[in-house]
Amino acid sequence: MPADWSLRPGFESAYEVPEAWQPPAGFQPCTQLEYARLGMITPQMQRVAEREPHLTAEQVRDEVAAGRMVIPANRQHLQYRLDPMCIGRASTTKINANMGASPISSGTDEEVEKLKWAERWGADTVMDLSTGGDLDACRDAIIRNSTVPIGTVPIYSMIIGRRIEQLNIQIVLECLEHQAQQGVDYFTIHAGVLQEHLPLVKDRLIGIVSRGGSLLAKWMIQHNSQNLMYTHWEDICDVLRRHDVTFSIGDGLRPGGLADATDAAQLAELSTLGELTERAWRKGVQVMIEGPGHVPLDQIEFNMKLQRRLCHGAPFYVLGPLVTDMFPGYDHITSCIGATSAAWHGASMLCYVTPKEHLGLPKKDDVKQGCIAYKIAAHAADVALGIPGSRDRDDELTRARAALNWERHFELSFDPDTARAYHDEDLDVDTDFCAMCGHDWCSVRISKEIQLFASGKAEHLQWEKAKVSAALTSEQQEILEKRGVLSPDEIHRLASKTRRTVGADTGKASCHSDYVDDEDARQIQLVQLSGPATQP
Repeated sequence: MPADWSLRPGFESAYEVPEAWQPPAGFQPCTQLEYARLGMITPQMQRVAEREPHLTAEQVRDEVAAGRMVIPANRQHLQYRLDPMCIGRASTTKINANMGASPISSGTDEEVEKLKWAERWGADTVMDLSTGGDLDACRDAIIRNSTVPIGTVPIYSMIIGRRIEQLNIQIVLECLEHQAQQGVDYFTIHAGVLQEHLPLVKDRLIGIVSRGGSLLAKWMIQHNSQNLMYTHWEDICDVLRRHDVTFSIGDGLRPGGLADATDAAQLAELSTLGELTERAWRKGVQVMIEGPGHVPLDQIEFNMKLQRRLCHGAPFYVLGPLVTDMFPGYDHITSCIGATSAAWHGASMLCYVTPKEHLGLPKKDDVKQGCIAYKIAAHAADVALGIPGSRDRDDELTRARAALNWERHFELSFDPDTARAYHDEDLDVDTDFCAMCGHDWCSVRISKEIQLFASGKAEHLQWEKAKVSAALTSEQQEILEKRGVLSPDEIHRLASKTRRTVGADTGKASCHSDYVDDEDARQIQLVQLSGPATQP
């Protein structure tokens, strides 16, 4: 707590509750953390409770007051389209999508399009990591168009047009003030990389892989001085407090390969992040902590639990982590494995990794693939953690699957268009079997016929008869042949099928085995899967 706040008598053993502390006379709250400490429920806390139905507004307030939850909501961004959300252990696990123009790729319009695409596929926050083009215009466009919190790494803008050794605290504070006025909701600042940590990286296999961490390491070597972000931390806090910008304290010494995971440099910085957390809290600023990017599976639990202890329960925001380094082009998969474990063991937000990680700037479809992989990781962890309501949609989809109600099955799926396209590639009839097993071997259909089981008999999911879905055109067949390299536009075009190729535009096919005999159903299956069958 701030030094000028006093603990009220009788609360010595309950110092975490909001009513335990007395602020100084004339104190005016600026941040969600300060409002929560005063026992006040802000409109943003109320909105978070609406979006997290297992939490009450009072519980949200108490979690924010304790520092275990943050609500990244810059007051300027709230005047645009921001829909407040939270990041914390008590809430559902969140995912972040990174984007941003580089000196050789992309631009403002493309980044805004990727922002909307990331929101469409479930990103809870977005970081603008632009290092090229008109950074200011790109950032402003992203903030004005986003409904999710926007984060940045301000040092990227601080060194545009100058060498890193020219950086000084005046430039730092001016840049932070400008971006805060634009509406940025959280800043990644690599203040935990200290002079005394640099000798610890000399034996690393890949050195310092954080851009911010490497830049500040170079600055310290050039000036033979301590990290200016660390020494001027309280001045930086003052800027963030004025606009209610949340800290995402950067892990500038995170491991860039399995060989460097959980080494002395990473852990020394993590300890410093715990110190910076307390210093920021004393200034009334919300804090989350960024975590490692490449960690063997057996070390993830230790890393998550150590962070919670050293950083006093502040929300942990992790990149991946990747659990193997030898699958470039598939790192959205290698990392979401680690991300699931990380969320299960304590991480509050997962920074997505796309198939382009380590290879290039992600394009639109890469953003979708990264978002989906990380929604899977976050949701799997929420189910495992037993967050109330987290499994409801899974169970409802299982009921639809048991009832062989394909339409409801697709409606409940995270990506209905792709699910429908894959189903109709082989069998464009919504009947009581699919192409995986066929009519005679469909265990779900057989289970429905066995009176002993209740599966598939939910009345509200039953449907009257089989339906012929619109067929695939020759063009759509060609698209499916390229499966694995489908663009988003192709997938959605595939989902818009026509009926003409199967002559189903005048009525519905009666191919459900409850309406025709078994032999007729088998003939329909042969027609759909193998072409016209020879009639006896």
